[in-house]
This record gives sequence, C-alpha cells and structure tokens, in this order.
Amino acid sequence: MRVAIGFGSGREEWDESVAFVQEAERLGATFVWSAETWGHDAATPLAFLAAKTSTITLGTGVMQAGARTPANVAMTALALASMSGDRFVLGLGASGPQVVEGWHGVDYDRPITRLRETVDIVRMITRGERLAYRGKVYRLPREGGEGKALRTSARPRDIPIYLATLSPRSLEITGEIADGWLGTSFMPEHAETFFAPMQRGAHRADRTLADIDRQAGGAVAFGDDLDRLIAPRKPGLAFSLGAMGSPTTNFYNDAYCRAGYEDDAKAVQRLWVEGKRDEAAARVPDEMVLKTNLLGTEAMVRDRVRAYRDAGITTLRVQPEGRTLAERVETLGRVIELVKQVTAEEATAAR
Repeated sequence: MRVAIGFGSGREEWDESVAFVQEAERLGATFVWSAETWGHDAATPLAFLAAKTSTITLGTGVMQAGARTPANVAMTALALASMSGDRFVLGLGASGPQVVEGWHGVDYDRPITRLRETVDIVRMITRGERLAYRGKVYRLPREGGEGKALRTSARPRDIPIYLATLSPRSLEITGEIADGWLGTSFMPEHAETFFAPMQRGAHRADRTLADIDRQAGGAVAFGDDLDRLIAPRKPGLAFSLGAMGSPTTNFYNDAYCRAGYEDDAKAVQRLWVEGKRDEAAARVPDEMVLKTNLLGTEAMVRDRVRAYRDAGITTLRVQPEGRTLAERVETLGRVIELVKQVTAEEATAAR
C-alpha cells in the first residue's frame, strides 16, 4: 500500500504547503493531489510543485472535465508531464450541476458520456494520434467548419488517467477505462458499494480490479480522546451531505445512502437545506466519522490502515492533522510508518 496527500484546497500559505509536500516526499509519500472546486484551479499549483520536488507523483485531484474542452485538458496534461519529468497523472471528474452550470455556465449534459469521451480524446492526443473523433458529445473536427484533424505538436506521452467517480454507472466506466480511482465517501466496511460496479466495468473490458490503482482514505489524527477527534469533523461531513449538491442531486449523499446510511444522510441534508447548519453537524453519527477517517490511538489507526488494505485500497490518501507544519509532518510520518508495518505484515503472510 502506498500513501498519497493533498495540496492546495484554497490554502494560500504556499511556502508552508510546499514545505509539507517536500517533507512528504522525503518521508516516502508517493502521490500529491491538487484540488479544484470554485477557487484555485488544479493544474497551476502542480506546475509550481514540479519545480519544487523531484520524485513525488503530481496529480490533479480532480480537474473538472466539463469546464474545459478535451483538447485543453490534453494540452495541460502534456505540459505538466513535460515540466515534471513525467511525474504527472491526470485526475478527472464530472463534478456536479451546481458547479458546472452555476460556476462554469456549461450544461450538465450527459456527464458520464462526456467524461468517457474526454478520456478517449485525451488519450488520442497525448499518444500523438491524429484527432478525428465521432462521439455522442464531441465530434472533431467540428462538422461543417473549416477545422482539420491535427496531431499534437508536443512530444507524445503515456499519461495515466484516474477518475473520481461515485455513482454506480460512473464506477463501471472507471473499471472499464481508468488507470486509477480517486474515492470519496468511502468506508472500508462498505467497499463493495464501490467495487462491485467497478468490477462489472472491468470485466467488460477484460480487466480486473488489480489493473486499477484504488485510492481512498481520510483525515488522520492521533489521540486518546475520541470525542475531541470526532467533533471537529462533523461539520465537514454535514457540508458534503447537505451542500455538495442540491436537494435532488448530491452524489456524496447518494453514496452514503447506498452504504446503508440513508436515514442519517437524508436527515443531515434536510437540516442543512433548512439552514440549520449546527443541527446538521450534530446529526452526523459518530460512526460515520470514524469509518471515513483514521482517528484514535496508534493501535486504532493501525487497525484502520488494515481495514483499508483488506477492503482493496491500494493507495491510502491521507489528510494529516496538526496545528502547525511540524505537527502535520509528524502525523504524516507516523501514518506512513504504520502503512509500512501493515504492508510488511501482508508480505510476511504471503510467504
């Protein structure tokens, strides 16, 4: 099992954030993912990181497919791969109608088909193929115009593509075409909610789940007082359940419902929509916080690492907690050491 971290997410303490990534690289973290919502974009921070790091893999986590043409996605990917010495991986997601239509002003039309065709076109471009494509969403060159089918003028590259997906149909597409999966709303105890549809898609393409790097995880915090560790994470979960979408379209809420938390998820959403934010946070069950994060004593966190491993997660994505840079680095170092121990257990058992 490998370890991934995040970068950015609206933070503007760039020197501190870079220092954290450099320490993560030194400690052995494999991936760093940049976020993209409605603040900073996912690509520009990675260009900055490419100049400040040397071994860690840089990924967009995730780039919103509907906000760009596939060709623009491909050009950005080629530039970042070139600048980083081929340490770049492309993370893509369909986002949701609230962002795509509200922020970008683009119709949220056939999002899964659009995501699949974007992957097709990006791969054609980055591999140096002539871009002649006839899909249901994209038809290139544009019919009736003066465009011609071009090849990239950049050096072709084989760039891995990871998809951030939640719905059963999009998970099937992930299993069918992606190199990796970026999971959210994931609980190891309910892994089949995600992996069963992913396996169906993989089977259609004559693949297995072993062909897909499956990444998921959560916040990491060490301590004996679980109440103190749980409480600060409830507002974030309430935001995902209530605000990351409309009352009718919230993919995060839907994922928790499929995992067996429908009553809790819908209750939190209802309170949030009614403007009762504190009540919504209080309504989030402790169990939901514990199952989506790695919290507690070192033994408890080690058990959660094992749970993710046993569920089929191949790269653990962590958000180390700490009030200062030094505390965040210390937390990251501790969890990386636990991941090494758990991975060694698996290797010993296999002999």
